[in-house]
Amino acid sequence: MEHTKVSDNMQELIRLALQEDFGDGDVTSNYFVPEDLQARALMRPRVQGVLSGVKVAEAVFRAVDPTLHIEVYLHDGEEVAPGAVVMMIEGKARSILGAERTALNFIQRLSGVATMTHKYVKAIAHTSCKLLDTRKTTPGYRLLEKAAVVHGGGNNHRLGLYDRAMVKDNHLMTDGKTDHLQACIRKLKADKPHVEVELEADRLDQVASFLQLEGVDYILLDNMSCEDMRKAVEMRGPNRKPYFEASGGLTLETAPAAAETGVDFMSFGCLTHSVPSLDLGLDFTVNR
Repeated sequence: MEHTKVSDNMQELIRLALQEDFGDGDVTSNYFVPEDLQARALMRPRVQGVLSGVKVAEAVFRAVDPTLHIEVYLHDGEEVAPGAVVMMIEGKARSILGAERTALNFIQRLSGVATMTHKYVKAIAHTSCKLLDTRKTTPGYRLLEKAAVVHGGGNNHRLGLYDRAMVKDNHLMTDGKTDHLQACIRKLKADKPHVEVELEADRLDQVASFLQLEGVDYILLDNMSCEDMRKAVEMRGPNRKPYFEASGGLTLETAPAAAETGVDFMSFGCLTHSVPSLDLGLDFTVNR
């Protein structure tokens, strides 16, 4: 992912999130917190995990009040223990309070993704299989959530519909014949040679036919048993391509055995679509 693309996406999400939260003003702070009150806040995790979204949280505070003094001690991708200080924010109490929830929403969500990813990465670390995310992301948050997967030690699958052709059973409703597939692959490769091609198979006979095609970069083994995935790898022989990606029905408990079949990649939608947030909070002290 291009850094500028992620940065632009982050700034737009921050703008929308603050607009959503502030509306026409923070009535609690404006009426109950003195305007000149100064404060210091320490951001700390309440549980163990892996950080992601530190830069986003920092940017939220700066967007609310550029005069805030911020010191960042721990960074994206670092493992943290309860009580560790991620960052310190000093300045107007109203500003810190106004930015608090939005900043925490970002870093808690993204750190949850990184933490979950790290658990899966550790589960298959004894193999050469690499962990992938999916497109099952929060609308608008895809670039940040995919960055969080990388912070957790995982790898990114395609970013969208534009950077890899992923041909599933629904795409083959009209014509799933091998000669039709080959013609489509050749046309795509001629028009867009940088775009990779992945075909979904849920049976070994499909794998066999797909291995005969030219231009196939990946074969997705969908909801296959470990025995069938091992057979698919054997069918490929000594060639390293097309790569095999296992997906569907896999869990943290079953991932090690699936990775041991020899598949090259393993993708999990749960890394982004149903991950619990990592609990972080702000501890305040007031400077009177």
